[in-house]
Amino acid sequence: MSLVIGLTGGIGSGKTTVANLFAAKHIDIIDADIVAREVVEPGSTGLQAIVEKLGSDILLTDGSLNRSKLREAIFSDSQLKEWLNQLLHPMIREKMQQDIAAAQSPYCLLVVPLMVENNLQAMTDRLLVVDVDEAIQVARTQQRDNVPTAQVRRILASQASREQRLAAADDIICNNGNGDNLEQQVTKLHLEYLALSRQQNNTPQC
Repeated sequence: MSLVIGLTGGIGSGKTTVANLFAAKHIDIIDADIVAREVVEPGSTGLQAIVEKLGSDILLTDGSLNRSKLREAIFSDSQLKEWLNQLLHPMIREKMQQDIAAAQSPYCLLVVPLMVENNLQAMTDRLLVVDVDEAIQVARTQQRDNVPTAQVRRILASQASREQRLAAADDIICNNGNGDNLEQQVTKLHLEYLALSRQQNNTPQC
């Protein structure tokens, strides 16, 4: 089984950019956001349960989930949000575990935005945190999503603090600088993770 490296970071930290740099080195990426979409695809038990709870109005004309309508529904109903979390979180976790078991690269990357908040680092061998100054997070998120500063700060306040993530980290990538610097940090960690995976695979099993 591959060594599992957890990858997390706050909004606007550059997790996707970092994950793509590892993917370019032929490392398998398991992305929680993608898995979350997969467990509610048409024909899935997840989508069937949501339709049974909320009716077929929650679907788009092509039979897929109307995500914006679902977001609106849970925004004003905390009980419904809790029901949805209890339905989907175990499915997402199970699918991530299946994808980890199927990984073919020497190590794999498990990308979870709310890794520390949901204590999912238990699924990993090491935790890699993409760290960035808060001012840069706010500016990047505003530019990317075209949203006001106050909205970005509300999202930041709902996530783990920078200090909490850094305290949980085994490895840290600083993403305040340019792309060349980021590439160098990823390459250095890639070589370290390859060495760790070789070490793990050479350890005798009892």
